Amino acid sequence: MASPGEPVLWSLYVYIPNREAPIFFTVAYGLSAVFHIWQCYHNKAWRLVWLHPACAVLFTLGYALREYSAMDNYLYSTTDKMPLIVFILSQVFIYVCPPLLELANYHVLARVFYYVPYYAPIAPGRVLGIFGGLMAVVEALNAIGVALTANTSSSAQTQSLGKNLTVAAISIQVAVIVVFVIAASAFHWRYSKAGFNAKEVSTVLYTLYASMALIFARCVFRLVEHSGNTHVDLNDMEVLRKLSPLLRYESFFYVFEATLMLLNSWLWNIWHPGRSLPRDYHVYLAQDGTEVIGERHGDDRPLLAKTAHVLTFGILFRDKKELGASGHRMEDLRQR
Repeated sequence: MASPGEPVLWSLYVYIPNREAPIFFTVAYGLSAVFHIWQCYHNKAWRLVWLHPACAVLFTLGYALREYSAMDNYLYSTTDKMPLIVFILSQVFIYVCPPLLELANYHVLARVFYYVPYYAPIAPGRVLGIFGGLMAVVEALNAIGVALTANTSSSAQTQSLGKNLTVAAISIQVAVIVVFVIAASAFHWRYSKAGFNAKEVSTVLYTLYASMALIFARCVFRLVEHSGNTHVDLNDMEVLRKLSPLLRYESFFYVFEATLMLLNSWLWNIWHPGRSLPRDYHVYLAQDGTEVIGERHGDDRPLLAKTAHVLTFGILFRDKKELGASGHRMEDLRQR
């Protein structure tokens, strides 16, 4: 049995993976996923936070596959590709979720702006278009980067490319988090300065701040992790011993990746936005604190366009009539 931090030749994880931790996180994420699904159904909030149950399910699958690997299926083999395939799928499922959870936060922020539009620094209908575009770039770079670096049997050039793509993705993600904090804080400042008091809105905002803090901490960890030596040569012990300690000690992964994202998932279980925000984004608060139903219009886009709108992170196939209506609503409210 290798000591902690001591590499193991041909291990896809570099070390011998722990067998108990993946079981805990599979169960924990699975329970969170079930709770998220029930909350979305109970609060009819699928359109608002569908990414939370989706990511919880992906996390569950990722850690279940990691548990399968830990059961003596973690050694690279030239004849049996299953251990490598399972390892790559596990890594992809685990690492593609944080950017999606960040996107979910932008979706919630957009709904807050719809609910109290006259204090929003950005037109509510444009929030997902702006942040969704940036997250689409992050997700593409992140998925490709993780897939390339996870294949530890590949060449040094391929691993280096994967590392650079991952660092670029995380760097953009951090920059977008800063922009998010500025936008949310500007709204919060205007909202508080006006003496507006809606407990539901404040609860969602503070939950957003906490969630982004967890995601930011995880991003910093990933940047530090990739700033060190990350080149893996499975059959060279000296190369493996020169790897960054963040890669050689599994505990870092479980503390700064698995635990932080689990706390984020539980955070939204506890303070689910479906309980605080209206189901319909046409409903907003008037300046006297009463809820008002705004102008509605039929969404006559084809089903394919609606689906493409979701799959492109809200960038393409947008409902232009609603986008214009949200801007007019903000302007009308500011003139009152």
